[in-house]
Amino acid sequence: MTNSTPGTGASPCAVVAGHGDFAAGVISAVQQIVGTGSVFRGVNNAALDAASLERAIAVAVADSLATVVFTDLPGGSCTIAARRVARASPGLAVVTGANLAMLLDFALNGAAAAAAEHAAEKGRAAIIVVEGMEDARAH
Repeated sequence: MTNSTPGTGASPCAVVAGHGDFAAGVISAVQQIVGTGSVFRGVNNAALDAASLERAIAVAVADSLATVVFTDLPGGSCTIAARRVARASPGLAVVTGANLAMLLDFALNGAAAAAAEHAAEKGRAAIIVVEGMEDARAH
């Protein structure tokens, strides 16, 4: 299943593919936070076999002229399918481990090839561990 997220009217320039409602959820969050969720086209793998998922991603990439496919899990079915699509699509980047910080950065900084790497760096930097929460609750 694919879907476009309504928003500012901007054409999609990246595909977000993931399990369950992952794509719809993070695209919705981008829309709510910065109003540019429409730069993404979502694909989920529900009820799709490997060949159908690959076709769904390929269609979403072609229809949106995407330069990047963001996926949820590095070794998941969406990433495997996206990598197959990328082999047949020169210049298409696949970024795995997508998170909200990463997609916000991409939505705000455009579709250039460098934007995918920049977004990946922002996504990595957004991952932190907050320690000492038990101590804070005890006082």
